[in-house]
Amino acid sequence: MSPDRFPLSAVVGADEAKLALVLAAADRTIGGVLLRGHKGSAKSTLARGLAALVGKGPFVELPLGATEERVVGSLDLAAALTGGEVRFRPGLLAAADGGVLYVDEVNLLADHLVDALLDAAASGVNRVERDGVSHSHPARFLLVGSMNPEEGDLRPQLLDRFGLAVDVRNPGDPGVRAEVVRRRMAFDADPAAFVATWSPAEDELVRRLDATRPATVDDDLLEAACAVCVAAGAESMRADIVLARAAAAHAGWHGRTAATADDVRAVAHLVLAHRQRRQPLDDPAAASSAVDDALDEALDDALGEGPPEERVAVPDAPAPIVALTAPKAEHAGRMGRRSPVRGTELGRTVASRPPAGAVAAVAVVPTLQAAAARRAEGGGPGIAEGDLREPIKEALTGNLLVLAVDASGSMGTDARMAAVKGALLGLLVDAYQRRDRVALVTFGGQGAEVVLRPTGSVEVARSRLESLATGGETPLADGIRMATVLAHRSATPVLRPLLVVVTDGRATSGAGAHPDPVAAAMAEAAIVARHRLPAVVVDVEPATGPRLGLAGDLATAMGARHITLPDLTAGRLESALRGL
Repeated sequence: MSPDRFPLSAVVGADEAKLALVLAAADRTIGGVLLRGHKGSAKSTLARGLAALVGKGPFVELPLGATEERVVGSLDLAAALTGGEVRFRPGLLAAADGGVLYVDEVNLLADHLVDALLDAAASGVNRVERDGVSHSHPARFLLVGSMNPEEGDLRPQLLDRFGLAVDVRNPGDPGVRAEVVRRRMAFDADPAAFVATWSPAEDELVRRLDATRPATVDDDLLEAACAVCVAAGAESMRADIVLARAAAAHAGWHGRTAATADDVRAVAHLVLAHRQRRQPLDDPAAASSAVDDALDEALDDALGEGPPEERVAVPDAPAPIVALTAPKAEHAGRMGRRSPVRGTELGRTVASRPPAGAVAAVAVVPTLQAAAARRAEGGGPGIAEGDLREPIKEALTGNLLVLAVDASGSMGTDARMAAVKGALLGLLVDAYQRRDRVALVTFGGQGAEVVLRPTGSVEVARSRLESLATGGETPLADGIRMATVLAHRSATPVLRPLLVVVTDGRATSGAGAHPDPVAAAMAEAAIVARHRLPAVVVDVEPATGPRLGLAGDLATAMGARHITLPDLTAGRLESALRGL
């Protein structure tokens, strides 16, 4: 074992994660393993430790900023430009053949790259069709992905394609944490000696893994496993297939030739927890409980191990889907909610063009074709400046929702904040489904505060929103100013900003250079209008009693749509936002 890799057997705790990794190594058809956990929970240590157990294959780590060419492969520029030969240059998928490919922060990787990784991991072959090149090569690797749930989740379609998923948690017991520190310090002080100490345990893992053969799964157990998948709400057939394979591998790992119900129970959480049909804002802990219920009811009933306990299911609360859509970017196409935008630095290469200025990247095949066409018309040899072509890349756009929410004392009356939170939670559901990013600015008391910087994690946004307290005066101008700055600084060509101001328009502080807080707020609103920042003002002024209509005036000054809190529903809001 390499002395720079912390032994898998020496990792304290993380038993479920280690089990998932060895099962995936024992039967590669199970698919990749996704490790979900906060920073510092040994996810990368586990992945590197696995690599030492699967033979002499390479351990390849995919950097977050890797391009599509770096991942799947590209043309050999030197060969193409010097000799005109179109030759394939292998990427990271080829380098990982026979070993482990580790992708940290896989949830932050572009979706099309994750698709390419999962396709190659499932088929064992990387196929490249681009720039006039058609090439395929073996790519038999064990894919291990890791992610921090606070930074956003993977799309359900991509989650489903990871065979097993594990939540990796740091231990809460001080004694266990002390043992983690003790072993880490011993490894850092003398890696070779530490690895030698754990060598017998590692050798036993290797021996056991080499001897593991998937067990048989009889028809009764197979039908019971499928019943568990149905009861757990797993729609994809991958769940049924992976559950059967994982149960067979688990039995083989323990030296048995036939799988039993206990093997299904042992791996069900690894297979089903990330495949369940649930609302985006549901408590993640509910997934584990639902798998337990499915095992108790479906497995026992299917195998005749006792009648299931009678239960009455509580219906889920209906969650309105709030559709907030920023205007389409220039050159955006019509492909539904996420439109493709050309001219970005990242994304897929879809075409080429002559460069308008300095050449940042060369589209090799179109450049060679232009040079060949020029020579065919009597031009000189080699590649001339006029032959150069640069790639045109295309990426899908998303929305950046910047919520500026009034958290002053007046919002605590008439249950207004409770209503606002409920409506905005519905908005977060839609943001999750669109793969948008959300930021939260609050204003109350002495000023405004960025409570949440742009994130793709709806769970974090929900947590910050639910814990939002109210009190003090209403510095509306400060809130608009801070939210506007955040929107401009965080926007990108593929991330379109949309400002959502939740207020009754009654500014009581934060005037700055203006003697009147309301006038200060109107001045900030005018700046939003001048910058043409798409915006919506959600009016939370009570419908009963005297109304000042200040939120409507604010929306007019801002060039924003003006809606009331009851309008924060799917169809009516979608209609209100058309034309922004």
